[in-house]
Amino acid sequence: MSELVTGEAVALELRPAKLPSRALAVLLDLVVAVVAYIVVMLVLAVSTASLDEAAQLALSIAAFLLVLVGGPIAVETLSHGRSLGKLAFGLRVVRDDGGPIRFRHALVRGAIGVVEILMTFGVVACIASLVSARGRRLGDVFAGTLVVRERIPAGRTGFVPPPPPWLAGRFAELDLSAVPDGLWLAVRQYLTRMQQLDPQVSTGMAQRLAADLAERTGTPVPRDLPPAAFLAAVVHERQSREARLAFGRGGGVPFGGFTPPMAAPGAQPVARSAASPTGDGAAPQPPQAPFAPPSAPPREEPRADRPATGFAPPA
Repeated sequence: MSELVTGEAVALELRPAKLPSRALAVLLDLVVAVVAYIVVMLVLAVSTASLDEAAQLALSIAAFLLVLVGGPIAVETLSHGRSLGKLAFGLRVVRDDGGPIRFRHALVRGAIGVVEILMTFGVVACIASLVSARGRRLGDVFAGTLVVRERIPAGRTGFVPPPPPWLAGRFAELDLSAVPDGLWLAVRQYLTRMQQLDPQVSTGMAQRLAADLAERTGTPVPRDLPPAAFLAAVVHERQSREARLAFGRGGGVPFGGFTPPMAAPGAQPVARSAASPTGDGAAPQPPQAPFAPPSAPPREEPRADRPATGFAPPA
């Protein structure tokens, strides 16, 4: 499987991470964890020098479990799958269905990672990643997770199809402030890829995304509207609002977008003669107001052989 096309909270074009990027991310996480463990052990050695060997050994084991095992679990849980190394290399841990991981997923990954990464120096994890079609290690298999890439080239984004014309402005009063960016990204990329999905999968995904969007906006999906059309109309409404904010006609700019040039402060208008358009050798004329409206044309008097209405009946 080359692309992750399922899920309702993760962009559809995220791809499973390759082994080199995952290895570098794990290496960076291990370096940070080992440095933190050394600092904690130095502090414990100074503060527990008066204790016996059994107490010092128990504290050492507790520090090992807390820093090297509990630390990564807490970081992945609180950051929803982004550790320091994964954040540096643009990776993220998600569930098999594309949703964000929870504490139990991070706990299983961390517990099995002690064996396949720490105790075997990553050999078991590398072999499992090479065998797996998605590059998953044993912790991912037992936890039901997947490491994916969050950064994709900007030029690979698809075209979002516009909604039907009769839906324009239908959701103008919709409150979109509570919709998170992750859901917008999922909806947008579903619309770009829905023609490539199986019809049943596409319909089910559209219904889930429409239900999530309706829950965030507080407005149910209209029954006379397909879920995909509802998603396209709401995305179009959001883009229209952003365009109005960016290119709105504020600040007194006329409708045509043209503002006539203003005269410099203290500058006098140049008078021109009727006989000489350039004003050379002509007597100065009294200044006129700039941009004066043209005078109305003289009113034509009705002729005697034509009625006042301007319509002459046929002879």
